[in-house]
Amino acid sequence: MDILTPDKGGAIDSSTFWPASVLRSSWTASSWPTPLQMVSTASPVACATATHLLTQPTRRSPTLTTVSPPWYSLFMPRFRWKNVPQRHPVENFTTLPSGPLASIPRIQAHFTIETKEEKQERQSRLAAVKEAFVHSWEGYKKHAWLQDEVAPMSGLASNGFGGWGATLVDSLDTLWIMGLKKDFDMAVSEVKTIDFTSNELETLNVFETTIRYLGGLLSAYDVSGQRSTILLDKAVELGEMLYKAFDTPNRMPVTRWKWKNGAEGVEQEADRFALLAEIGSMTLEFTRLSQLTGDPKWYDAIARITDTLQAQQNDTKIPGLWPVMLNAKTQDFHKGTTFTLGGMSDSLYEYFPKQHLMLGGRNDQYRDMYTTALESAKEHIFFQPLNPNNDQMLIAGSIRRHSAHNVELVPEGQHLSCFAGGMVALAAKVFQQPDEISTARQLVDGCLWAYESMPSGVMPEIFKAIPCTGDSHDNCTWSEASWHAAVSEHIQKSDLSNQSPESAQRVIMQRNLPPGVVDIPDARYSLRPEAIESIFILYRITGDRTLQDRAWRMFQAISTATKTDIAYASVEDVTEEQPRLYDSMESFWTAETLKYFYLVFSEPDVVSLDEWVFNTEAHPLLRPT
Repeated sequence: MDILTPDKGGAIDSSTFWPASVLRSSWTASSWPTPLQMVSTASPVACATATHLLTQPTRRSPTLTTVSPPWYSLFMPRFRWKNVPQRHPVENFTTLPSGPLASIPRIQAHFTIETKEEKQERQSRLAAVKEAFVHSWEGYKKHAWLQDEVAPMSGLASNGFGGWGATLVDSLDTLWIMGLKKDFDMAVSEVKTIDFTSNELETLNVFETTIRYLGGLLSAYDVSGQRSTILLDKAVELGEMLYKAFDTPNRMPVTRWKWKNGAEGVEQEADRFALLAEIGSMTLEFTRLSQLTGDPKWYDAIARITDTLQAQQNDTKIPGLWPVMLNAKTQDFHKGTTFTLGGMSDSLYEYFPKQHLMLGGRNDQYRDMYTTALESAKEHIFFQPLNPNNDQMLIAGSIRRHSAHNVELVPEGQHLSCFAGGMVALAAKVFQQPDEISTARQLVDGCLWAYESMPSGVMPEIFKAIPCTGDSHDNCTWSEASWHAAVSEHIQKSDLSNQSPESAQRVIMQRNLPPGVVDIPDARYSLRPEAIESIFILYRITGDRTLQDRAWRMFQAISTATKTDIAYASVEDVTEEQPRLYDSMESFWTAETLKYFYLVFSEPDVVSLDEWVFNTEAHPLLRPT
């Protein structure tokens, strides 16, 4: 946010800081109010905040004119988030668990020596993935440098994450891992200029800011050998800002946060409607920040959320799982009726085994929460889909609880829920649950089936399948008649009643439905990483090289469908063999998707799972040793 001098045609956007007697429409460089006028008419916090905004133009608003008063450097301190008083300060912090590290089993497989031919093939694939990243990165550098994202078809820049350079920060660790050290150093030099005292958005998504920006900075600091202090300094600076979102009466965060209220010291309350993933998925990043700084406040902030979640885990309408929507204001985390491992919930569950690793296994809280959640998910969420090859696979669906005796399975597969296979595989090793490796494999196979079934070779955002019923294998034996009947039933439920059996065939042809799929409510593909994430984890855990082959076919399909002259674009409809594209490339394409593809074809010791924990934006954080 810039405050403009009126004589240049701008409007002073500072009425929340200054009374009308101070805001004069005729200010020029020669008629600034004196320091005494400023200090006498505003609070110290407001004074520091507004003065910083007056004197710090952003690089993303080059057409705006700012004028610094001549006395600025002598009288006015720079605004810092850490100096904003807490209205609801914490008296006793929950500190990081101490004591010796727990004995955690080896996670990665003992890989056999590859043949010369296998190595050449792997390295060729690795080079192709790196080339895709470089193409994307160069497109960003050329068309949208220092902006959040580049539009891969038009070349326009967008700032949907506040204008702090989301793609730049999100890609830092990928640059380092891929050996692009010159670009890494150049990007780090730009990180110094990011101004975390303001943002182009009025409302900040605290979760997205945490996983992309804070996670990106911490990871870049760790993977580069902790050699660049600017990365940690900026992570701390951002952490101070985000901590202010927790300044509520019950210390639950404002997940969609009007950050100016925090800067001004306005009273804040946690949200009455908060998404499960957004309130519960900051554990890794805040814990790592406390580990690196020795300041317990960030760990304390997330520990309070975890304690609340654990206390109510068995009181929800599907015990063991939490509903998608929570009331953070009243700390009611159990009354909702919709449950899923997909969008709006996903990373909460993903973080349980990962946080156990990040804490060195020093307490059992996250293990206990994960184990309870997994048992409930296996009972209610995971289902076997009817499929033409009668393969054993699982899909993570969703649940709607209408009453105690009416619990409805929504047999949908979400791309977002494809992380589940990797989560279950990782936890199976960490918590010594060897039988769950087969569960993980079936979940991965379910997402691979969704990819390989589509005409484009790419999985849609959401599709609906046919859940097998009962325990008998006969109830899951493929027949085309069963598929058509399921399509007809779905048509009727969709208020298209009185359709003849021929209607199912017509719908299948019109919508280009693959065998076993009854509907595709969202046929887009937005360059998502969840499926390759799980393949990467399962490959590193099992050493199964067939997973590399399937990952390669996946990469080829995605690359063929999405590559543009500038970068890579999202797909409108994966049921088309040559799908149309839309002009979007979110930063997770370079942060997550291409990183996981790269690591599938890297040497197994590159970012080993026995040394690193990946946050939900694929930012590896160093495990305690």
